[in-house]
Amino acid sequence: MTTTADTERDARIRALSRAHVMTSWSAQASIDPLPLAGGEGAYFWDHEGRRFLDFTSQLVNVNIGYQHPRLSAAIAEAAGGLTTVAPSFAAESRAEAAALIAGLAPEGLSKVFFTGGGAEAVENALRMARVHTGRHKILAAYRSYHGATAGAITLTGEPRRWGGEPGLPGVVHFWGPYLYRSEFHASTPEEESARALEHLRHTLEVEGPHQVAAVVLETVVGSNGILVPPPGYLEGVRALCDEFGILLILDEVMAGFGRTGAWFAFDHWGVRPDLVAFAKGVNSGYVPLGGVIIADEVAASFDRRPFPGGLTYSGHALATASAVAAVRIMQDEGVVEHAAEVGRRSLGPAARALLGTNPLVGDVRGLGVFWAVELVVDQMSREPASGETMSAVQAGCVRRGMWPLIVGNRVHLVPPCVISHEDADRGVGILADALADAIP
Repeated sequence: MTTTADTERDARIRALSRAHVMTSWSAQASIDPLPLAGGEGAYFWDHEGRRFLDFTSQLVNVNIGYQHPRLSAAIAEAAGGLTTVAPSFAAESRAEAAALIAGLAPEGLSKVFFTGGGAEAVENALRMARVHTGRHKILAAYRSYHGATAGAITLTGEPRRWGGEPGLPGVVHFWGPYLYRSEFHASTPEEESARALEHLRHTLEVEGPHQVAAVVLETVVGSNGILVPPPGYLEGVRALCDEFGILLILDEVMAGFGRTGAWFAFDHWGVRPDLVAFAKGVNSGYVPLGGVIIADEVAASFDRRPFPGGLTYSGHALATASAVAAVRIMQDEGVVEHAAEVGRRSLGPAARALLGTNPLVGDVRGLGVFWAVELVVDQMSREPASGETMSAVQAGCVRRGMWPLIVGNRVHLVPPCVISHEDADRGVGILADALADAIP
């Protein structure tokens, strides 16, 4: 697809945005967001005609790539019918989407409650867990992000939580595994797993497991470092939950629908959660949509009593139509399998190779098209790289035509799941050049 410059339009969008748009998580006077003009596949471009290889997937949600013709056509077709159906009525696309999504989940998770996004999904999963168990405490990990609504931000285990405090009562945080910066003085993945599980058990014991409704985890931690759980950790959390009658809620908002090279990240470990929060990749963000996949035993709690929650746009007709189309496209085109292969053959090996070639690179980790390169001042001290270094790396990538996702002292490599092997290699090559320029 060709791109043409339209500088007047660019200037108009910038002016309107500065005057009227409040941008998330930003000091408004210090930002000047780039207006986007279009996108296709793994690329987007601006109104000046500059084309960028996208290593962000926007907010790690454009899994299927930009402007997939089948998905765009499905939304247009749905808009030609009944565009909105209240949750109190049945809608064909809502029913089909629920059946498709439940069909991807483990056996015994048969129902779906739809929301407008990931934070609402987490909120409603919490409510289900509390009502089902009759308990009020929720355990969540530090180094996590679950959304910006009241309950979800309380669960969040990083500084974005601070602005929302005091938060939801009954939330207790614990440390999860992160071998590179271990809280447990571990030296191997197995040791990190065992010590993290011991810490979780001790936390449950002092909080009173009979009061704990659920443990909430990002299956693979996203915004806080793309932390892949070490061997045995998720299985151990599942066993602890079973021991004490606690529900396991897995937040797959970012990791789900192909991002890790599986439909759900927990598929890699064969763990069955009780509730699954999803959003983002379910329809690649073309229309806002999220939801909760519910285990049958939890859903049964609401057979004879009403579920105490609801949303005007729960299962919105256009959103669920887009989910039906997106899942079918991913199945037909082997998108999940392709993401796994890109991780194995190109993106993963290329990212890991950075470890031996640049002194700024402290650690590399990931799965599928979900990788992080952690930058440090010194490989021995592991002191995180400065903001100035990260800004230099970002500028170097953008100048060369690749848009990176910079989070703290990390470069997250999270392109659309449909990226080619050649573009995956090209993107990491651009990062390597930018890193070389950033060496003090």
